[in-house]
Amino acid sequence: MTNRRFFLTAGFALTPLAVALSAYGRTSNWPAGLHPIKWGRDTCTHCGMAISDRRFAVEMCGARNDDFLKFDDIGCAVSWQHDKAKDYPWSAEPTTRFWVADIASTTDDMIWLDARAAHYVHKASPMGYNFGASAQPLAGAVDFQTMRERVLAKEQ
Repeated sequence: MTNRRFFLTAGFALTPLAVALSAYGRTSNWPAGLHPIKWGRDTCTHCGMAISDRRFAVEMCGARNDDFLKFDDIGCAVSWQHDKAKDYPWSAEPTTRFWVADIASTTDDMIWLDARAAHYVHKASPMGYNFGASAQPLAGAVDFQTMRERVLAKEQ
């Protein structure tokens, strides 16, 4: 019985240390206010697909911070925003934070961009809207408004 108590006590005592060490060395470029995405478990607000391809993830957060939505593709975010404008007027407000992952993001190093300031290039995406975000204006890139117009035209 003594060995069992020792191991239980040691386990409980070391748990905070294990949690602290698990975060050691991780780089996180997630902006303040962005709600972490549980890859492969959180689902897209628009289409319901699991958000798993980090290069295309999108999140919107309203001014109250309790209004937040996650998407698996910038096309889903733009379509949802257009379709739900009447029900969610905060989504179009300039104070709404709107982030998109940079297509250069990797598993260990997420790069988040302001979706309205990003440049969009043709890139096969999870839902076939085929836009990937970039911080730099790559060859053939379009701005947010042009990408938005193309997504909405495709929906019609």
